[in-house]
Amino acid sequence: MENLKVITRTASMRIAEYAFKYAVDTNRMKVTAVHKATVMKIVDGLFLNCCREVAAKYPQVAYEEVLMDNAMLNMARDPSKYAGGVMVMPNLYGDIASDLAAGLIGGLGLTPSGNIGETASVFEAVHGTAPDIAGKNLANPTALLLSGCMMLSHVGLDGHATKIKDAALSVLREGTWRTGDLGGKATTTDYTKAICALL
Repeated sequence: MENLKVITRTASMRIAEYAFKYAVDTNRMKVTAVHKATVMKIVDGLFLNCCREVAAKYPQVAYEEVLMDNAMLNMARDPSKYAGGVMVMPNLYGDIASDLAAGLIGGLGLTPSGNIGETASVFEAVHGTAPDIAGKNLANPTALLLSGCMMLSHVGLDGHATKIKDAALSVLREGTWRTGDLGGKATTTDYTKAICALL
């Protein structure tokens, strides 16, 4: 059996350009390129070359390259190492990194996601549909709410996004209305009503 990994210059340049533009737009003045170019010299090497090319256009943004293994170890030991910056990596590594980050903050029920394309964007809860609890009023809607906040920011409605996000984080911090996945006993409805009461 053989497995092939396809990385193109076009896609690598697009994601690198997006990462650096996002860093500047959100005042996160560091970009970390995550790779396995030591093993996948051609494909990840191409990805790194594209990141370096784009980094040269953004001298005001600090740029570093970190092996995937080391990046994930750093995230597990001290996630603040990457706080305030942007991490850019090929899709598979992003999937691994986002799951690790979700585990560090309490689980997939808290993790929003956005897929930003050139002509369209999709925002969704990263954890899927949870069919085992469908219709039981048990699901944690945080990931869906925060994905909606990402969408609002994406279309320029930052004030609305911030208000909803702050309300959700306040309810989580306070702790009374946590859903079962976070060790609480609240229903989806209880939790949602608590957030709405702060809006």
